[in-house]
Order: sequence, then structure tokens, then C-alpha cells
Amino acid sequence: MPELPEVETSVQAIQEFAGQNIESIKINNPNLRWKLDSLAFSKLKKQRVKTIYRRAKYILFKLEKNMVLIHLGMTGTLRIAEKSSNFYKKHDHIEFIFLKNKLIFNDPRRFGSMHIISDPNKHFLLKELGVEPLSKEFNEEYLFHRIKKSLSPIKTALMNQKHVVGIGNIYASEILFDAKIRPTRKSRTLTKKEMARITTSSKKILKKAIKAGGTTLQDFYQPNGNKGYFKIDLAVYDRANQKCKKCKKETIKRIVQSQRATFYCRECQA
Repeated sequence: MPELPEVETSVQAIQEFAGQNIESIKINNPNLRWKLDSLAFSKLKKQRVKTIYRRAKYILFKLEKNMVLIHLGMTGTLRIAEKSSNFYKKHDHIEFIFLKNKLIFNDPRRFGSMHIISDPNKHFLLKELGVEPLSKEFNEEYLFHRIKKSLSPIKTALMNQKHVVGIGNIYASEILFDAKIRPTRKSRTLTKKEMARITTSSKKILKKAIKAGGTTLQDFYQPNGNKGYFKIDLAVYDRANQKCKKCKKETIKRIVQSQRATFYCRECQA
């Protein structure tokens, strides 16, 4: 599933559509995770896209009268194509057509979704989300007070979108390796100094991944068709039984937490 860096990369790549009018919308398949309201979407044509931004793992188009909320789901991607192009890829579900180019939403597994909303603070997908990890609000004091009584492992807590948004399985493992914290540690056992290491590492790893264009493991591609290159910088994720890049002693261990694979170094994350 695309995490914060992948979504942010997509948002940055489609900024050319901000300030443009939607000429039309072509719906090839409305049957996404929640069935798309084809009639309502058809009424968005001629509206100007004022801004395009990210909230957590969601993309928002602020229009003149309302907003479009896009969730990429497990395998969703956005692709930019010339308006005149007739090239069609399987699973191209929705096309936003502008003056010169068009923006295409492709999703093989159809776990993604699109919604027309009025207030993002009240929408069911957004209203209970936590703080942004790249914001000033996400610091050791905030994290300490959020999870100081939690019995959850720190990796699970870090992936809880009610605490902090956008951090998924890949980056949670990478962040905790950078912070030298074992992912199985109970959240309430962590000190404020350790919380500070986690929040600092979160910002460091996420910014680095955004700069690299995200991580392409199976499904994610940038809107221009390029792969994300942060994969080559992964320290622990998907490196089970390989030598740790840092200590050069231990091999990376793989365990399962909350039905998700976790990777860590027993030497570096004692």
C-alpha cells in the first residue's frame, strides 16, 4: 500500500493541474471500494481545481464548490497522459480530463476510492486521524502522552493512524531501525528520550523517501511512470537473513506483528 512518501510524491507530481479547469470526467468503472457516484462526478466538469494537497495517505482536490478525496488503496496509482492519447491500460477506472493532459486513476485490486466531500474534518475517512509526522506537533511530548499507557508494541503504535498518520509497514520498520528501538518494545516502556529519537527518525526517513520518489516494491509508480528509488536505501525492510548494513554482524530478523512482516537487527535494536 502506498504510504506517506508515495502519496506525497504523487501530489507533488500532479501540481500542474492546480489552477486548471476540469473539462470532463470519464468513468470506465465506478465499482471501487465504495461505488463511485457517477452522476455527482459528472457535475464536477468546468470547475477549477484550486489546490491539490495531501492529508495522511489521502489526496485532496479543492475545487470551487466542493472537494474530491482520493485514496489509492493497496494498488492504486495516478498517471498523467496527453489529452489526445487513446492508450488504455487495464484497470484505468477514472480519467480527469484537462486542457492539455489528463489524470488517470488505475487500481487493479479496486481497494482505492474516490469521494466528493464538503468538509474534510467531518468525513468518515479523515475525521479521526492523528497528526502529520512531518509537522511540529509530532514531537516527543506529543508521542509520549499519546502512548505512555499503551501495551501495544511500538511498531503497532507507530502505524496507528489515530496517533500519527501516513506511516505504514515499510517505514515503521525503517524508522525504528534508525531510532535504535526494537519494534517489539511495549510502548509504555519507552522514555521521552527514546520518543525523541523516534520522532526525529520519522521525519528523517520520510523526508529521505519523499526525495527519492517513494518506494517501489510491487505496485507503486509515480504519475510520470518512474519507479520510487528509496528501495535501494532500505536498511531492514524485506532484507530477512541478509547482513545488517550498519553493524555488519547480525542478519536481519523477520517476525510477524499484527499479521504484518516486521524486520529488525537484534544487534542495532537491542
